[in-house]
Amino acid sequence: MSTPLGWFESDRLSLDNDRPTRQAAAETRPAVVEMSPEELQQWLVERGQPPWRARQIRHHLFHRGVTTYAEMTDLPAGLRQMLHEHLPLFTAIPLLHLRSSDGTHKLLLQLKDQRSIECVLIPDQNRVTACVSTQVGCGMGCVFCASGLNGLERNLSTGEMLEQLLRLNSCAGQRLTHIVVMGMGEPLANLDNLLKALEIACDPRQGLGLSQRHVTISTVGLPSKIRRLADSGRHYHLAVSLHAPNDALRNQIVPTNRKTGIAAIVEAADYFFARTGRQVTYEYVLLGEVNDTAGCARELTQLLAGRKAHVNLIPWNEVPGLPYRPPRPEAIRQMVRTLRQAGISVKVRKRRGADIDAACGQLRRQTFPAPQVATTAGDHPPFSASSLDVSAIPPTVVLPQGCPHPPDEA
Repeated sequence: MSTPLGWFESDRLSLDNDRPTRQAAAETRPAVVEMSPEELQQWLVERGQPPWRARQIRHHLFHRGVTTYAEMTDLPAGLRQMLHEHLPLFTAIPLLHLRSSDGTHKLLLQLKDQRSIECVLIPDQNRVTACVSTQVGCGMGCVFCASGLNGLERNLSTGEMLEQLLRLNSCAGQRLTHIVVMGMGEPLANLDNLLKALEIACDPRQGLGLSQRHVTISTVGLPSKIRRLADSGRHYHLAVSLHAPNDALRNQIVPTNRKTGIAAIVEAADYFFARTGRQVTYEYVLLGEVNDTAGCARELTQLLAGRKAHVNLIPWNEVPGLPYRPPRPEAIRQMVRTLRQAGISVKVRKRRGADIDAACGQLRRQTFPAPQVATTAGDHPPFSASSLDVSAIPPTVVLPQGCPHPPDEA
């Protein structure tokens, strides 16, 4: 059973004391998370502050997990007040913060244009993994996925991706160790902003100091972008969301496959391995009696035979309204046996956060059941507290600010 940590009515309350109202923050004021170190330094110098104050603020934000200026007690009180009034730390507001019985955290964030995204924190023994989104919605159309049911609305900015990491880092109680770019959206369709965000996240002085080798980027399979990532000189891992062993079936499950085809995707993945030396992971969501058959297992072994590859089998998380079912346990075991007998590395992904709808897009869809699709920010329906459907979420505790540690529970 989930232990929900809080929900928030944005028109009347604030979880972030450095953002007293949504209207005051949205249009004109910059936010620290959107600024480069040089831009933050310039902003401070223009207001009579020494340039090294920028380093202090970023150290608090990136290394101490601070979410308010009030916690930056080594800054003068007058400066903290000025920053509070004129320079928000973040651009988004947490609408929901839920914690699963297995320790998984999920945040639903409202962006400054009233759209919403999800991100997830997954603690597991010595790992603390952040799963982040790159787009509002998704345009890839995977038929089993909740993220794209309402289509693609827009790309996230570099700052909006960084903010997810910082808020999850604050939730963790310890430093993040890994990033998986497997939330809402197609990461390689927003590659420029993603690479900028990850560069900051992996910067040991100006960012979170994560290792590039602890970052995994998922893609439905955009061959030209896979090759560009391979040529970028970064040491990130690549995960290809395959989900079918042949084009006929994949065209039904992943409609964008009609434009690419599996052969081109696998060739691009081979190129990635040749350029980086990093094993490619193939993600395979198992849909009961659709792509989990013995024939699919044999075809998948033929496709990956001779390749340095790893397969993640992911039993499907049920999404209300979709006509699919999770695989039977025996079908999962058969798929694993077939792959292993062919010498292919395979694991069944452990399900995390099931009691808080932690799979990407599920909580957003539950909270905002009406479509959010809009062509511009101006014609997007404004958020109001009455539109937040929490009927399926158990009673909650109002959070005072940011993403603090949960209160002690009996």
